[in-house]
Amino acid sequence: MFATRFAPSPTGRLHKGHAFSALTAWTAARRAGGRFVLRIEDIDPTRCRPEFEVGILEDLAWLGLDWETPVRRQSAHLDDYAAVLDHLRRQGLLYRCFRTRKDILDGLGDAPHGAMEAVRPGPHAAEEEARFLDEGRPFAWRLSLDRARQALGEAVWRGLTFVEEGTGPGGETGVIQVRPEAGGDVVLARKDAGVAYHLAVAHDDAVQGIDHVIRGQDLFEATHVQRLIQTLMGWPSPVYRHHPLLTGPDGRRYAKRDRSVTLAELRAGGLTAETLRAELGFSSDG
Repeated sequence: MFATRFAPSPTGRLHKGHAFSALTAWTAARRAGGRFVLRIEDIDPTRCRPEFEVGILEDLAWLGLDWETPVRRQSAHLDDYAAVLDHLRRQGLLYRCFRTRKDILDGLGDAPHGAMEAVRPGPHAAEEEARFLDEGRPFAWRLSLDRARQALGEAVWRGLTFVEEGTGPGGETGVIQVRPEAGGDVVLARKDAGVAYHLAVAHDDAVQGIDHVIRGQDLFEATHVQRLIQTLMGWPSPVYRHHPLLTGPDGRRYAKRDRSVTLAELRAGGLTAETLRAELGFSSDG
């Protein structure tokens, strides 16, 4: 059965861009007679807040959306992600990284390779790693692209693809060649959360039976990394359908960090859900 999802992070209230993305996925599921899943991606302990989750549920209900219950909250499944990390560690695919963001950025200026492959710091020397562990320094777990490539073999590595039913930001569509180097040695477990976005998302899509990932073009590049994780773990690969990002009158895309007007504020100002749906190109009957 067709199954897709909307997976917001409760780090703020939803805005028009979120509404457009949620309605796009919900409408696709409804037209296919399939499943629409709401997932709360709340693994960031410093930014996620319960009141924002409440607000998300209120906004989506106001828009007229319905979804499967119970809602999966990533913060309730940290043990599941830890088991995946343990599996990848036992395969020798991860390494500890004690470097700070500043350390990484400082190192980019001397990197002999292009920006796409710049964030591949590699493991620390054994002596340095042992010293940092003794000092109790926090560390992240990174996926080693070199080890992943060796584990999969050249034929599989070069044959990695995903199906794009929408378009990427550069017009990419159809069968897309995966470029794992686009993400470098990505962090799969953050220092503060015990897991990172790419691993949690790939895991949950597999567990929840999501076979169509419908989301904004800003996440197109993330597909390359997630497709690699799916292969390493033996998980199925969904079909992807990336859509253009909604932009405001100034031509800029809606974003929480820019303090875009929220759905709650629009609602308080008298806007009806029917009016907003029509403005976004969705009829009242879906």
